[in-house]
Amino acid sequence: MEPDHNPPPNTSTPFHHHHDGAGTCVNCGGPTAFPTPPPDPNPNYIPIRAPAVNLPPANNREIIIRTPVPQSQRIIPLTPPFHFHTPTKKIHSQSDIDQFHSSPTCHNFLGFIVSLSESVRSHKLSDPCHVSPPVSAIVSVLQTLISYVDEIPLAPQTSRYGNLAYRTWHERMSCDAESFMLQFLPTDLHSATVELVPYFTDSFGNSSRIDYGTGHETNFAAWLYCLARLGVVKEEDYQALVSRVFVKYLELMRKLQITYCLEPAGSHGVWGLDDYHFLPFIFGSSQLIDHKYMKPKSIHNEDILENFSNEYLYLSCIIFIKKVKKGVFAEHSPMLDDISGVPNWNKVNSGLLKMYKIEVLQKVPIMQHFLFGSIIQWQTLGLL
Repeated sequence: MEPDHNPPPNTSTPFHHHHDGAGTCVNCGGPTAFPTPPPDPNPNYIPIRAPAVNLPPANNREIIIRTPVPQSQRIIPLTPPFHFHTPTKKIHSQSDIDQFHSSPTCHNFLGFIVSLSESVRSHKLSDPCHVSPPVSAIVSVLQTLISYVDEIPLAPQTSRYGNLAYRTWHERMSCDAESFMLQFLPTDLHSATVELVPYFTDSFGNSSRIDYGTGHETNFAAWLYCLARLGVVKEEDYQALVSRVFVKYLELMRKLQITYCLEPAGSHGVWGLDDYHFLPFIFGSSQLIDHKYMKPKSIHNEDILENFSNEYLYLSCIIFIKKVKKGVFAEHSPMLDDISGVPNWNKVNSGLLKMYKIEVLQKVPIMQHFLFGSIIQWQTLGLL
């Protein structure tokens, strides 16, 4: 006698149809109460504010590994006649990103970042360097903006992020931005303020959202790049642009972040290097290349952090993170913890440069706010 393949009905609970995605029940073969869902018309669609751009690093690790290490480039100077105009946004999709990354503009801008990194290789922040009058003026401007924070009282605040007094600070900075530029621009470049001011004012966060992230930091680098293309700052200024200007900029941004509780813009959560910054890790890792005693794993040595964070940007970033984030470092900053296992700073620096290209300069949600004018040009023909 053949076994009975039909189990007795369960009288204690009703029999449920189970939908297998084909309109039939997997239990009885009969029709289900729900029609087959239509196929996704665009299975590759990713929303502009994708849950992230905040994906764990494993999703992009292979891409980053295969990416060539960006190389330094000499600045391509902008020559007269000048045609300065208000810069505008050009990036709206991944195809725009691809076009930007194939252009000499992107290669030269990224090459400028690499050149800044190389300028501080194996140098402490306090090492003597050439400081030109424009560099001194820029440092003075940033110090003035720091003083504005002290002069503007905080507004009552009930939420975790976003003290409204930041908007007062931002408005004051924006109103004074053009006069700041005129302090160090030669007379024949005064008309360049129409392009320089938007990069400058976008370097300190967004006044509507009261947030700050790597896109704003990239705007500050773009502003410095514009000054370099105009010849206001030169190659001999690069070390000072990092050890004097960028350090002062970082001091200002940390004060703004803490005082006004700026929300991280597009944070990668625990899978990011830092809630707000990327470039100080690049510059800081370059500083530590070939250091006799400090290795990537030295970030776990509290004595080293306390004694040397004032001389090395990377260490100052680590100590700042440890002050503002509670708990186990490997849990709130797993990527930095992973990087500490890399054998030497040269590999750390190369990896961070590749990561900056992929995770910042190739992300639509970040670069959709980037501006293009006559100094940083949007190129459709691949010609500068």
